[in-house]
Amino acid sequence: MSGWEYAPAPESAAVANLHARYRMFVDGEFTDGDGTPLTTLNPATGEPLAEVATAAQSDVDTAVRAARRAFERTWGPMPGAERAKYLFRIARLIQERGRELAVLETLDNGKPIKEARDSDIPTAAAHFFHHAGWADKLGYAGYGPEPRPLGVAAGVIPWNFPLLMLAWKIAPALACGNTVVLKPAETTPLSALVFGELCQEAGLPPGVVNVLPGSGDVGAQLVAHPDVDKVAFTGSTAVGKEIQRTLAGTGKKLTLELGGKAANIVFDDAPLDQAVEGVVGGIFFNQGQVCCAGSRLLVQESIAEELLGKLRSRVELLRVGDPLDKNTDVGAINSAEQLARITDLVAAGEAEGATRWSSSCPLPERGFFFSPTVFGDVQQSMRVAREEIFGPVLSVLTFRTPDEAIAKANNTPYGLSAGVWTEKGSRALWAAQRLRAGVVWANTFNRFDPTAPFGGYRESGFGREGGRAGLEAYLDV
Repeated sequence: MSGWEYAPAPESAAVANLHARYRMFVDGEFTDGDGTPLTTLNPATGEPLAEVATAAQSDVDTAVRAARRAFERTWGPMPGAERAKYLFRIARLIQERGRELAVLETLDNGKPIKEARDSDIPTAAAHFFHHAGWADKLGYAGYGPEPRPLGVAAGVIPWNFPLLMLAWKIAPALACGNTVVLKPAETTPLSALVFGELCQEAGLPPGVVNVLPGSGDVGAQLVAHPDVDKVAFTGSTAVGKEIQRTLAGTGKKLTLELGGKAANIVFDDAPLDQAVEGVVGGIFFNQGQVCCAGSRLLVQESIAEELLGKLRSRVELLRVGDPLDKNTDVGAINSAEQLARITDLVAAGEAEGATRWSSSCPLPERGFFFSPTVFGDVQQSMRVAREEIFGPVLSVLTFRTPDEAIAKANNTPYGLSAGVWTEKGSRALWAAQRLRAGVVWANTFNRFDPTAPFGGYRESGFGREGGRAGLEAYLDV
């Protein structure tokens, strides 16, 4: 079977119902913004997708006023059981238009269609279903008998999971009785604007959800707006620190979900084939553009050679190419800027003495693509071991004892996630108790559920999203 190849299985781009122009969503209506329009690109081709209207300071003021009015007159006083009905409707609309949303997300973001179709969109719907169930049960969440909403919540989200991050912010905020002004990422605004259509279709009262596309200055204006009561941000650590400085002393509630440099630890008793699949999924899912990606592989010395042989063989089979092809495993990097950053850090790894191995899979001639890459002979002082690359690049380190594995795993300013691979439950629990990370997966990686809280420590941020713990960030308790 050495010459056997997959036949192309392309999804139709027409399913996305792509518009030539998109407008921002404010007070229940689509409207032109006063900002300079931007053009969003298809990362797989580098060609324009659509023109998008953007917000100016005046639009931020208008959206926040609309959200405040909706909170005071409609959404805040509404019984939880009634709010739940709207969230259920939105969840079902996401499911009904799931194929369209998946294709749109792939076109705008560059991720493989099978990931958008099978992971992003279903999980986004699940968050609305889950939080709809909480809307009339907040008095039983453990935060007192009468927890109150905060008011207007500002959400600023990244480009790696556009619709899913929207769901992480909007679903709990609405369930708790808050209204929302959302600022999507500059390079991936389309699914958030289509979400405005879902809000209209669900009959959501005007002003409850508002979407303001634009560059970073729009997010900064929204975060600093004096009539915003809560800020939820997912993105880089540097921007998160700036937001924290802006809000210091204001009394506004803040949750930050920032960068990571997660360790994936493979002990000598681990099932190696299963571990290899977990390692590959942990770093190459969404082209490694995941804050909790398992970008550092810590493998016990006695099995390192065998594991790395299996790993390279498996990575060699990954198919890099057209994100709309259902057989594609690794799609396009989101932007030329991100591709340049990945390229620079990989060059730094080689210059510092790490041994680079990259898949021989051919790359498309156009678009923003990078070969799945594994670095061996990595030292902890190297940039590829310390800095968040946010791309399909894995750094491999070895250890001899469990204590050494924990010490190396914790030798990072981040603390978002980690993975442990072992057949001993006691060893998995022992490691989980010592790893300084908000989420620790055992014999799996990148598993998410709306009932489980997610978040980090140190430079990976603070606060939790999802589950009962995630409700507190949107409640006055």
